[in-house]
Amino acid sequence: MLSVKQTTLRVAVQTLGCKLNQLESESIAEAFSREGFVLSSGDTLGPADILVINTCTVTSKSEQKARRLIRKALKDRPDSCVIVTGCYAQLEAEAIAALEDVPSPQRRLFVITGDRKTLLLDLPRFLRDQCRAPNSSSGDLRQALERRLALSGDSSTDPFRFNVKDFSFHSRPFLKIQDGCDHACAYCRVSLARGPSVSLDTETLLSRLAALEAAGHGEAVLTGVNLNQYRGSGRFAGEDLPALLMYLLANTRTIALRLSSLEPDGMTDAFFRVLAHRRIRPHFHLSVQSGSPLILEKMRRAYRPEAVLAAIHRLRSLRDDPFLACDIITGFPGETPGEFAKTYDLCRRADFAWIHAFPYSKRPGTEAFSFKDPVPEREAVNRVEALLGLARQGRAAYIRRWAGKTVEAIVEGGQGIALSENYLKLMLPLPGSIPPGTVLQCRIQGAADPGEIPAPHFDAIAEIRT
Repeated sequence: MLSVKQTTLRVAVQTLGCKLNQLESESIAEAFSREGFVLSSGDTLGPADILVINTCTVTSKSEQKARRLIRKALKDRPDSCVIVTGCYAQLEAEAIAALEDVPSPQRRLFVITGDRKTLLLDLPRFLRDQCRAPNSSSGDLRQALERRLALSGDSSTDPFRFNVKDFSFHSRPFLKIQDGCDHACAYCRVSLARGPSVSLDTETLLSRLAALEAAGHGEAVLTGVNLNQYRGSGRFAGEDLPALLMYLLANTRTIALRLSSLEPDGMTDAFFRVLAHRRIRPHFHLSVQSGSPLILEKMRRAYRPEAVLAAIHRLRSLRDDPFLACDIITGFPGETPGEFAKTYDLCRRADFAWIHAFPYSKRPGTEAFSFKDPVPEREAVNRVEALLGLARQGRAAYIRRWAGKTVEAIVEGGQGIALSENYLKLMLPLPGSIPPGTVLQCRIQGAADPGEIPAPHFDAIAEIRT
């Protein structure tokens, strides 16, 4: 087992799930890096002394993937300590701990529930203090971790401590503004894992955004579990998301804002007015879930298909052909072929540039877990495939419409990659001197691979405009 007195400790962070998890993993990685740890890639669990796996509980497949990662890490890295956190860890800590069947003194698997995830921001300094302690008798990293995790009451559980300044895995900064959810959708386990909605106070949020702007970032992605539930505090008490966006835009000069996801309900006139602002990225991802009124009601969603189509019409009237995407769940209990046809028709009429479609997954603790009239898994998957075919057509048509147009884009990590304001991944002839995060004006020339849309790594080929 590795000694904590070793000069250089290595840490790898693997993230499953949403942009909020990605932001929190970035913050954890930054905390380790600040204390001198060497970071492995965020894409794979490479060689490391500490492996952090930030889990998701949205679907049973995400939990299965987490279990596979944990077992593989324990098997392939016999000298490493494995830390598991996140939403799955919050709800199934005992089941995760049972994946390592060894006596307690030999355990290398540590489970940190999601509500204690901020402890990982303090852990790197504690381990470094162990390294520096002149009378430290234990050189065992496992024992040092045990000692730190036993101190359960000395860390802040403020979910907004996850605030990143130096990003390790992303070129565009994410800014966490909200957490939790007050809705109780029949299929969703996230509100059980993250609790009720909470919001970052407005003045702190502006301070963090202004710091990103001062550091030269061209855009920030505002993220949370349910952005529509953002509410200000202090002198901004009760202010909603549209009011927040107006305040941020009025008190910054150049930085653009991208919204990670939006609910179709609550799209007021005030909301549409602020979404028309030139510094709001023309990329809107709607959490739609179904186009069937019956299924939306069973899901406990607070809107109907007409509201989705009306929101899409307004968004297209405000911006020049914005990138519109959605989430859809297929195979929800009671979804007959006729009810699915309503979902398919809504997506066809909406002409989405992309559709994130997933088969329904029974989640313990949710209302829908006990629903009757299940849809066979194979049928749910076939419905996903039908929607993905529609999504590929929509993506191809969208790219064709943008050929010859000029867009603003952010250079991403990797040679020749940039993300456009309207969420197209561009292949660019970039000179090596242009660092990630640089804002460029680019002319889209056409699809990266007309025979396969989206292409494996790019949507479109573009050139830099001077």
